[in-house]
Amino acid sequence: MKVLVTDPIADAGLDVLRDAGHDVETGYELEGDDLLEAVSDANGLIVRSGTEVTEEVLAAAEELAIVGRAGIGVDNIDIDAATDNGVIVANAPEGNVRAAAEHTVAMTFASARSIPQAHIRLKNGEWAKSDYLGTELDGKTLGVVGLGRVGQEVAKKLDSLGMDIVAYDPYISEERAERIGAELVEFDPCLERADVLTVHTPLTPETEGLISEPELDQLGDGYLVNCARGGVVDEDALAAKVEDGTLAGAAIDVFAEEPLSADSPLLEHDDIIVTPHLGASTEAAQENVATSTAAQVNAALVGEPVANALNAPSIDESAFPRVEPYIELAETAGKVAAQLLEGRIENVEVVYEGDIADEDIEFVTASALKGVFEPLEWQVNAVNAPQIAEDRGVDVTESKTRQAEDFQSLISVTVSNDDDQVSVDGTLFAGDDPRIVRIDGYRVDAIPHGRMVVTRNTDEPGVIGLIGSVMGKHGVNIAGMFNARETIGGEALTVYNVDSEVPAEAKAELEEDERVIGVSDITLNGQS
Repeated sequence: MKVLVTDPIADAGLDVLRDAGHDVETGYELEGDDLLEAVSDANGLIVRSGTEVTEEVLAAAEELAIVGRAGIGVDNIDIDAATDNGVIVANAPEGNVRAAAEHTVAMTFASARSIPQAHIRLKNGEWAKSDYLGTELDGKTLGVVGLGRVGQEVAKKLDSLGMDIVAYDPYISEERAERIGAELVEFDPCLERADVLTVHTPLTPETEGLISEPELDQLGDGYLVNCARGGVVDEDALAAKVEDGTLAGAAIDVFAEEPLSADSPLLEHDDIIVTPHLGASTEAAQENVATSTAAQVNAALVGEPVANALNAPSIDESAFPRVEPYIELAETAGKVAAQLLEGRIENVEVVYEGDIADEDIEFVTASALKGVFEPLEWQVNAVNAPQIAEDRGVDVTESKTRQAEDFQSLISVTVSNDDDQVSVDGTLFAGDDPRIVRIDGYRVDAIPHGRMVVTRNTDEPGVIGLIGSVMGKHGVNIAGMFNARETIGGEALTVYNVDSEVPAEAKAELEEDERVIGVSDITLNGQS
């Protein structure tokens, strides 16, 4: 498949893609119409921060399965548009954590001890020893805004160097914060208590301008370090607060607009240290994020769950072999159920029984939803199926039980509306052989493949013969048949595997017979 790489990544990542047999195309200067043309037939896209993956780009990429971000931040990718188009967005959150944390620590010490300023003056021939009286960090308080992977690593490193750690993060537990040596506090106390404040949040509408004039006033005579994302800190306000002495200094590696403009007020003050977005710029980090991103693209292109997907279900690599056979089974059960239900789908229920109930089944449920919605001719996959359900107002419920009658594992998909419901149960026989074993409580043993016809009829002599005769008259060969009934002389349900489409005339002829209650066509495995 074609993988387009539009921002430079380490050669090790490109090698991972090529070793998997993919056609890797690099285009580091692509933009506008050239980018739209290049991505039009791409199956995978790898970017860093330089490429804007907009709604327009995603709409042009009709074959795209995944956008891999070789790094952490994804504010240059329209994740909502990607989800709508069924495109996975994945990042590489672990690859540059150590590098970003080390750079933050370095910037903290550089700011507190005026290292770059003293270096420049000495290189210019000045022995300015008496001009710099630094701040010792031992015993001082570090405030951490955002206790994610990088924030935690910074906290651990500076805690071990003698700093007291307070942190603000509404999405982390007190227990987790305590384990890394941090006291979890609210936002204002974090600012007020910090001698050094370091920011580690993504750039979102909620965090844009999070640290501005009022927050800098609360920090007082302290230092601000931002090696996370530009735009979280108000740069004009920061420059003003350093200029008027409210802040002792700052160290900034990321900016709202990059490259940083030559007339930026951040460049006017010696007490503001700036570096050109170097947080992840180590050889090890670049190789790690490149190979991690490439591995996720490879997984997506063969239909496997993606470890760091941001808009799709993911699953631990070690658990995937146990779950993989059930993914297609759940999708098939969803397809059959949706095609049997007459009318609008308002509710979907997925039930797991037996051994499968012990597994991580988020991806399996997403696949069941894909099966439910696919016959309705929506552009759907496991990425956007949950979003489609929400957009369409379809209620989705999921449940598990370790008890399973008759089967080691069973998946049941039920679709319903106010007037009707259909339930389809599937399991795996030996050798991961999928079977539909119940439809609306009728016990069958149907092979889910190709074209199927499901009939409901009264249980009396001659009905199955009638169905066979009508099928034969219209040139439809029956490859297999699975029959079940509720009681003798009651209602029966039969599943037929057929080799070709059942003509409308054949269905009409069958339904004219009062013994035939209903005839439903089912298409699977890409049949049409």
